[in-house]
Amino acid sequence: MCFCTAYDVFTRRALTLLVAGCAVRTAKFVAKKQWVIAGSDDMYIRVFNYNTMKKVKAWEAHSDYIRCFAVHPAQSFFLSSSDDMSIKLWDWDKNFQNVMTFEGHTHYVMMVAFNPKDTNTFATASLDRTIKVWGLNSPTPYFTLEGHEKGVNSVDYMMDGDKPYLVSGADDRTVKVWDYQNKTCVATLEGHTANVCCACFHPELPFIVSGSEDGTVRIWNANTWRAEKTLNYSMDRVWCLGNLRGTHSVAVGYDEGAILIKFGREEPAFSMDSTGKAIWAKHNEILTVSMKSAVVDANTADGERLAVSVKELGTTEVYPRVLRHSPNGRFVVVVGEGEYTIYTALAWRNKSFGAGVDFVWEPSGGYAVRDTAGRIRIFHNFAETKSVKVDFSVDSLFGGHLLGVKSAKFLNFYSWSDFRLVRRIEATPKAVYWSDNGELLCIAGDAAFYVLRYDAALAAAALARGDVTDDGVEEAFSVLHEVSERVRAGQWVGDCFVYTNSQNRLCYCVGGNVVTIAHLERHMYLLGYIPKDNRVYLVDKSFAVVSFRLHLSVINYQMAVLRDNMELAKQLLPQIPQDQLPRIAQFLESRGLLVLSMEITTEPEHKFELALQLEDLAIAQRMAEVLGQDHKWKQLGELAIAKCNFELAEQCMQRSGDCAGLLLLYTSMGDADGMVKLAALAREKGENNVAFACLLQLGRVDDCLKLLCDTGRVSEAAFLARTYAPSRVSAIVKQWRTELSAVNQKAAEALADPLEYANLFPDLTWALKAEELQRKAREKGGALPARAYARLDQSFMTRNLVDELKKAAPSAEAADTNDPTLIALLSLLPVAAAQQEAPEEEKKAQQVQVQVQVQEQVEVQEQVEVHVQEQEQEQEQEQEPPQEPAEPPGEAPVSEEEEETAEPADQQ
Repeated sequence: MCFCTAYDVFTRRALTLLVAGCAVRTAKFVAKKQWVIAGSDDMYIRVFNYNTMKKVKAWEAHSDYIRCFAVHPAQSFFLSSSDDMSIKLWDWDKNFQNVMTFEGHTHYVMMVAFNPKDTNTFATASLDRTIKVWGLNSPTPYFTLEGHEKGVNSVDYMMDGDKPYLVSGADDRTVKVWDYQNKTCVATLEGHTANVCCACFHPELPFIVSGSEDGTVRIWNANTWRAEKTLNYSMDRVWCLGNLRGTHSVAVGYDEGAILIKFGREEPAFSMDSTGKAIWAKHNEILTVSMKSAVVDANTADGERLAVSVKELGTTEVYPRVLRHSPNGRFVVVVGEGEYTIYTALAWRNKSFGAGVDFVWEPSGGYAVRDTAGRIRIFHNFAETKSVKVDFSVDSLFGGHLLGVKSAKFLNFYSWSDFRLVRRIEATPKAVYWSDNGELLCIAGDAAFYVLRYDAALAAAALARGDVTDDGVEEAFSVLHEVSERVRAGQWVGDCFVYTNSQNRLCYCVGGNVVTIAHLERHMYLLGYIPKDNRVYLVDKSFAVVSFRLHLSVINYQMAVLRDNMELAKQLLPQIPQDQLPRIAQFLESRGLLVLSMEITTEPEHKFELALQLEDLAIAQRMAEVLGQDHKWKQLGELAIAKCNFELAEQCMQRSGDCAGLLLLYTSMGDADGMVKLAALAREKGENNVAFACLLQLGRVDDCLKLLCDTGRVSEAAFLARTYAPSRVSAIVKQWRTELSAVNQKAAEALADPLEYANLFPDLTWALKAEELQRKAREKGGALPARAYARLDQSFMTRNLVDELKKAAPSAEAADTNDPTLIALLSLLPVAAAQQEAPEEEKKAQQVQVQVQVQEQVEVQEQVEVHVQEQEQEQEQEQEPPQEPAEPPGEAPVSEEEEETAEPADQQ
């Protein structure tokens, strides 16, 4: 089986499609339709959706092997070329109908390509040694280009520029460049030692890339036609090349796999001076734009693309790799192809030039150049003043107040005047950024950047004394901050470092604190900052300009705070726009100035969070009312509980609907009325567990049973009734039977009703009496608050009311539910523990009342004990032989009827 594999160059993931049982020679993306078109040696074309992996269409297209596809950039067409010597045009909007067939070649048609500058024309390469140019409206070619001595394998058009060129590679081991307007060969590129299988123009760089069966990939200069580089990755023969517009990457297909090559850096060449005049390079053309022409005002949204007027400034002889303004903005240097050229910024006149692979400016207008031999040459007033060959390999130069020279292991800073070593730093940064005053610099590495302070006076004094080690002047630099972010591009604005990072965020760093200005949707590059506009300008690869506000007054205020100059900060505060105050408040919060931050912020949510941190309940309550969000009230309620402000806590929990919190609060406070209200609220909100807990703790068993039945928990209601309300068991069991019979009739019939099977429910009569007595006792004594249970005797928690009732009454039938003695027995609760906390003046009266109630309960208990003793004595007398006992004084004799109804002692 043969497959078609697509690779994501960003995620490095592969997508594999099973195409056919024979070789697949070509495949193309149709991005607008999310398709992959594949051609195989069974002469079939197959179309797949690369998102769903499903086959869209398959049909036999040619009578021989299919070699190549070309997709029209705008219309619903694609071309296919084949070993049957024909080219066919297909229209997918017409169900992949063959619209036209082009014939004229006398051998295999190896490749076909559309002209990007005229999409109605295309070119084909054939093993008949010719290149033919066709039109979509004619089946015959417009003209033929001849010059190769053997079969032509590839053809490609130049995408950009004004040159009407196409390139071809052939089995005669040459690459030829053609002018298709003049129909002539412009250049023949020789160097390969085997058949050239593929050749193409790079879409972004002035290169021609060719691949051969000799296993090499060669890079040719598209302007001078000379060979720049030869790449050999030892993966056998090269068969195909691919490129992605907008990137510098090229994909190469070999016998043994595929690789992705990236040429240089993809950052576009651009620069902007301090006045807002920007220039950038589009191939060899230099374009200019002034930010003054952009309409930027207070209504301009951050990140909005600016309408700028772009003008042509001139051209360069080399392809610009770097464009950089001089510090005073009068000159611009262009670096590329091993040369540098300095132009005047206004008229674009050549001021100076020379050989150099690296170029940096000095703040006073001088510059340094590194040539191909590694020698560093320093210029002032365009005249060379010093030439130095260091004793290590130089990787790059960095400009600024000191000349930075980077090697593979360290970075050296030298003075511009005499090239003396100031300091060696064991780091290999990607870039070095100096502030305008030369006091601060940023060293940007792969994973972090460092902010350093440079003491120029101390370094100069040490150099004058000769107090220099092999590492220079150790005290010259001091590390201020380290930030774990990768900098793409940066610039100092005063003492504030503005930069874009690898996460596509625009940020600035002040005093080690990083503030995010904006999250960017794509890769953006920093043009610069214009203080007059209070804006940072950025540009993307397509040179679309956007801007973001960054007020200088904000930066100055933050610097005053960092320097603990609060008086100056107070003076600067009125200059800050209102919409920037939240940012200032966040900065103050990060510095621990919470009170000042709360005073300044204009965002209610931020002020609420600060009030919580400061435990200011009044401000937090006002902000919660403004925000009107449930979770804010919940946060405030938790703080109010922590501060013992239970009234506010209750209000917050009610506003947020926090039933669980209210349950905790009411049970802790012993608020029975609150529990009643909470039960209704929880039932209304559907929080039945909270409602049940409230009702159960209130002793409202009937309401608990109703709640369980209403919510479909009849079985649980039956067990609850068996424990707390025996009188309700029968009715609930009947309801349970009815519901269960719909599911399992046999199981429903197995449920026992106390009225039907009294023998299965021992002591049911006693339990009914105890239930009624306890209900009356509760009605008389009321409910106890939760805190009362802390003072209860441990034995009270394990009381058995039925056993107590059996001891107090001769039989269940004889137990009178209206008997005050029995009611008091079942309500023997420690009244003292049930009392609410009273003011000091009421405590004495309550204590007296409690003592009286306790005394009454003691007397009741004594009466119960006497009653029980009398019954025991009577039972003993009945068991003795009959005799005439002396009647106790003051007692009436027992009647015969009472003797007959009296139960034996063993039955009591």
